[in-house]
Amino acid sequence: MVSNAANRVLVLGATGGTGQQVVTQALQRGLDVTVLVRSPGRLAVRPERLKVLTGSMPEDAAALAEAVRAQDVVISTLGVGTSLKSSGLIARSVPAIVRAMESQGVRRLIFTSAYGVGATRSEVPLLPRILMRVLLRDIYADKEAGEAALRQCSLEWTLVYPVTLTSGARVGRYRVGERLRLRGFPTVSRADVADFLLTQVEDRTYVGKGVLISS
Repeated sequence: MVSNAANRVLVLGATGGTGQQVVTQALQRGLDVTVLVRSPGRLAVRPERLKVLTGSMPEDAAALAEAVRAQDVVISTLGVGTSLKSSGLIARSVPAIVRAMESQGVRRLIFTSAYGVGATRSEVPLLPRILMRVLLRDIYADKEAGEAALRQCSLEWTLVYPVTLTSGARVGRYRVGERLRLRGFPTVSRADVADFLLTQVEDRTYVGKGVLISS
């Protein structure tokens, strides 16, 4: 159980696969959860169990500011799903999130990125690295631009880099570290990623750092 020292959590990207897991598990942990979503009907959890605000990231600055207000932690699982086109989502969203958090005095940001972005590129085995360069060039360029902005801010951020995501169950057994020895096509379930993201609400180990997660 997470202590009440930080029990108010805003989840961005709450209608995505990982985001839905974060919301469900956060509620199970007894946290007070707020989500900012464009389409509340896509939420896996009934809206009456959490605070639901409607807005589009990153354009709706007023809705984002309201969502951030009085939170202890912001967890971002923002992404474009299965699309291969980023539309600059992360590069545009990070500055907006940072501005909103700084204006509201909220310090802790746990931000989900992807295996192969930035410094984690060196951890990727050869075959997955080729696929990333060919298929995910735009997605990864967008994430790297967003992370560059994040690393320049004064927030207490943590970047989380999951390997290839699956829809498997939460087992609570996974490896994490700033560097991991990985082979082939490593995977981790969205449920286990959500579990780790929520441990970071209180854990200070990776503040100002990036951390890989793999099964």
